[in-house]
Formats: sequence, C-alpha cells, structure tokens
Amino acid sequence: QVQLVESGGGLVQAGGSLRLSCAASGHTFSSYDMGWFRQVPGKEREFVAVLSWSGGATYYADSVKGRFTISRDNARNTVYLQMNSLKPDDTAKYYCAARWRDKATFAYWGQGTQVTVSS
Repeated sequence: QVQLVESGGGLVQAGGSLRLSCAASGHTFSSYDMGWFRQVPGKEREFVAVLSWSGGATYYADSVKGRFTISRDNARNTVYLQMNSLKPDDTAKYYCAARWRDKATFAYWGQGTQVTVSS
C-alpha cells in the first residue's frame, strides 16, 4: 500500500509558477513510477506527466511540454511537479499517482490539490 498526499496548489496569475509536491508513505517508493494527472469538473481526468521508477524516463502531455517538469527525491519519498508559464487552461485539481514498476495502471492516488490560474 502507498499513501499519497499532495501539496503546493493555490491561486497564481497567468505566467506565474507553482511547485506541487506529493509525499508518499512506505519504504518502496523508489520502485514506483510516479505520475501527475489533472481534472476539471465535468471532464475526464487527464494525464500530465510521468517519471519512471529509475528516474530515467519522463513523459509529458503535449499541453504542458516545455513548461512543466516532473522530478523525484527518493530520499524524501517525494515527487514534484514544477509548473512554469502557467495558463488559465492549467486550472484544475492535480492528482499524484503511483504505479508499481511492472504494472500498466496507476493503483494509488492522492486526494488532489487545486491549482487556479487567473488571467
């Protein structure tokens, strides 16, 4: 079992930056791929970024590529999402998720943190 707690959301003006954090419980954090997703009310949750358990591979949604960076600190059991050049379209609730390294689906999810970007 992995428990995930996100933090760092808030209100920011367009063009600004935020860094989201996701703290994970457990001692096997380094064996999980970690991802960020986001959801707007009335819409499906969408993929934002994923970082492999080894840290050697990252993938981003086209909509955030070049603006967002996912990273991890295994010593702190934490994954981050640095968000720069924020746009009003980035407004959403952001969720952290964990996937065991040989699995296809994310089995563990946090409660989410709200990001609101004003124009």
